[in-house]
Amino acid sequence: MEKTFVMIKPDGVRKGLVGEVIRRFEARGLNIEALKLIRLSRKEAEELYSIHRGKAFFGELVDFVLSGPVVIMVLSGKGAVNAVRKMMGATNPKDAEPGTIRGDFALEITENIVHGADSKESAKREMPIFFGDYLDT
Repeated sequence: MEKTFVMIKPDGVRKGLVGEVIRRFEARGLNIEALKLIRLSRKEAEELYSIHRGKAFFGELVDFVLSGPVVIMVLSGKGAVNAVRKMMGATNPKDAEPGTIRGDFALEITENIVHGADSKESAKREMPIFFGDYLDT
């Protein structure tokens, strides 16, 4: 089974969408392997988004995910990375199809409800930032 990392961002938590987002993943047949409600540290946020370091939006993105609690999880299932990416929809909600999480619930590119690993390699890099203890067992 493939595993991937997903984070419900502060706007998703604020809007009360945690249950709906999780429901959609479970209804699709993905399994929750690990789940936490936390406030990210600056170090964790910067490590998560390190691939964007040096880009104009890096600081804004980090500040946003530090603005409130987030729900982080490891999901598993056949083709989990691609399944999650399709369910989330385009990064820019203006381009996201209706029926996707971002297409249904987001209006802005920064506040777009969810983050999901964009590849198997990204998932392998992102999961240990928050679930190293779980993944080591």
